[in-house]
Amino acid sequence: MNLRLDQQTVWLAGGVIGFLILATGIGWWLGRRRSDEAARPAIKNLNARIRAWWVMVLVFGLALLTGRIGSVLLFGLTSFLALREFITLTPTKPGDHRSLFWVFFIITPLQYYLVAIRSYGLFVVLIPVYAFLFIPMRSVIGGDCDRFLERTAKIHWALMVCVYCVSHAPAILSLEIPGYQGQNAKLLFYFVLIVQMSDVLQYAWGKMLGKHAIAPHVSPNKTWEGFVGGILSATLLGAALWRTTPFSPWQAAGMSLAISLMGFGGGLVMSAIKRDRGVKDYGNLIEGHGGVMDRVDSICFAAPVFFHLTRFFFT
Repeated sequence: MNLRLDQQTVWLAGGVIGFLILATGIGWWLGRRRSDEAARPAIKNLNARIRAWWVMVLVFGLALLTGRIGSVLLFGLTSFLALREFITLTPTKPGDHRSLFWVFFIITPLQYYLVAIRSYGLFVVLIPVYAFLFIPMRSVIGGDCDRFLERTAKIHWALMVCVYCVSHAPAILSLEIPGYQGQNAKLLFYFVLIVQMSDVLQYAWGKMLGKHAIAPHVSPNKTWEGFVGGILSATLLGAALWRTTPFSPWQAAGMSLAISLMGFGGGLVMSAIKRDRGVKDYGNLIEGHGGVMDRVDSICFAAPVFFHLTRFFFT
């Protein structure tokens, strides 16, 4: 299922590109101005983030244009890299290495293979049922009982968040929505756009008006002002783009609100894990953004909710 270049898709893509061009211009202008030394690192980081966004948008767009297989491969690689970052941040013991081999090279590819062939019945139970039971059995064979529950929980959590949850994003392409046949790639585009714009808008509102931190010990930059402004702005954006979806304007607003809230929750939860481990980012693969998990933390929590709400109410 390729991304069809109809008028709605062109408007979506044009809006994203226009936004990036505007952001690039603002970043260039700020960089040329004589700023005090305290502001230079922030401007440098902003421009690095914008350059990274250009690359990410290009890669995501190419994946959608190549169809289901390209999208599944992109999200599969994303899961693999996020999983590597998560396991590196929450280290296990040598007794878990064989279990991790199964997690990385058997279970993760199998999960995305099931997504690619539209095997909904197995896709939704492979990790939460079969992998959940298999991993501790494989680990216990190693004979290491030291912190066994803690080590197993880390692997389960990593697999659920980095692979199972993220795999629901390309699974959107397999939904059979009456009156919307052949347009699911546009729905995936819509989903990623709203989730990511919610993050950006929360950041922007927080920088402009933020005074009251929601969870200062977890993520001091997340404020109530940024949260309310960003969530409402993303909800309005989602409602305004309802014609690109199978939803009515009110339904699009409700879906956008749901995934924006879940995306916020995902970012906060994954920040708590970083604070627990004493690090700022999950990695440094993406310039200005940190690691892959730092960029998809909101998608991890939003994708399953969006997929199952759409499947339950619209298929």
